[in-house]
Amino acid sequence: MTRYSRRTLLKAGAAFAGASAIGSPAILSAQSARIKIGHLVPLTGFLGAIGSYAQLGVKMAAEEINASGGIMGKQIDLMSEDSVNPATASTKAQRMIEQDGAVLLFGEISSASSLTIMQVAERNKKVFFSTGARSDALRGKDCNRYSFHCDIPNTVMVNAVGTALNQKGMVKGKKFVTLTADYIFGHDLLKAAKSFFSANDATLIGDELIATDVTDFSPYLLKVRQAKPDVVCCNLAGNQVTNLVKQYAEFGFAYPLVGFNLNTGDAWAMGEGNLSGTWPTVWYHALDNPASKAFVEAFSKKYGKPPENHAWIEYITLKMIAQAITETRSTESDALIGYFEKQSQFDIMKGRKAYFRSWDHQLVQEAYPFTVKPKNEMKDKWDMLVLGEAVPAAGAELESIYPTKTQNPCNMKA
Repeated sequence: MTRYSRRTLLKAGAAFAGASAIGSPAILSAQSARIKIGHLVPLTGFLGAIGSYAQLGVKMAAEEINASGGIMGKQIDLMSEDSVNPATASTKAQRMIEQDGAVLLFGEISSASSLTIMQVAERNKKVFFSTGARSDALRGKDCNRYSFHCDIPNTVMVNAVGTALNQKGMVKGKKFVTLTADYIFGHDLLKAAKSFFSANDATLIGDELIATDVTDFSPYLLKVRQAKPDVVCCNLAGNQVTNLVKQYAEFGFAYPLVGFNLNTGDAWAMGEGNLSGTWPTVWYHALDNPASKAFVEAFSKKYGKPPENHAWIEYITLKMIAQAITETRSTESDALIGYFEKQSQFDIMKGRKAYFRSWDHQLVQEAYPFTVKPKNEMKDKWDMLVLGEAVPAAGAELESIYPTKTQNPCNMKA
């Protein structure tokens, strides 16, 4: 066995201590040279398909920002994970802040999961950008100072589609049946739809609440047949919309199916010839805007397919975050909140710039109704939709389609 003198051991210990003293600042410097951002999005379950588009969009944005020198010379360390369900989303959000050192959080599509992340953000005083959750309640009675909302809320989706339906004479005096997802998002969307029907002399003659794990819609479609409405309205989400539309086509109903919620990825998944009617969207890859076209071209080249609307919203959200950190020169929550609350303008690849309202933290932007191309006019499986004119119309105030302070019970605590 090799033996070492006490003097040798002391020298070795001193050398190790010296190396540690040199190494620790180097390690800390490397860590502080990165901006850690926690990202959560559903990659499994009924929202998993559109969640995968969201992850591609944010990944592309992070790579572009880092390739251009990062934010204030620091690289983004994007920690992106499957949110799974509300309980898991909450646990992961807490861990990202407490253990992983995330300076802020963003992402999510499920309104239920978004609510639990909002609560984590408020508890830890960290900013959270909810990118895809549409429940009015999140920016209403459940709002908090640390949460910002990037997607259009349910009321705006209803107003976008309702405007188009009114122009076609499909609302006043008509009888509606709605099929609604049985969770916070669906309940909230139904509430907005009822308000619209009431304000426009339409009658809701039936509504069916449907659990999020239902795949066979035959029992509900039989009830629709018995009700004999003028219009059937879909208030579902994720792959349930895809399944409903396919089964609706098989039933051969004469009354039109419209919807107050649809993501372009869900539309593509339905296949050519199945989707019809009028639906809302926040963005579409055929939008005639130079910045949007450049994004679509880069995304398509990188991933071999066009971006879905969640890819777009995740992409522009990380770019807005980078702009805010750069201009405030801070990742501190108070500085970022102050920046967004002064209604700073953002180019989000649309006709008009967007901004966050100071009192409910909603990103105010245009929305669009869309209809479906005849099958023989589609260039490919992604060329399905025809965008209507932006809502609100040119010249009208952007906030005219959003809930007002009177309609929205948001009360943020300082």
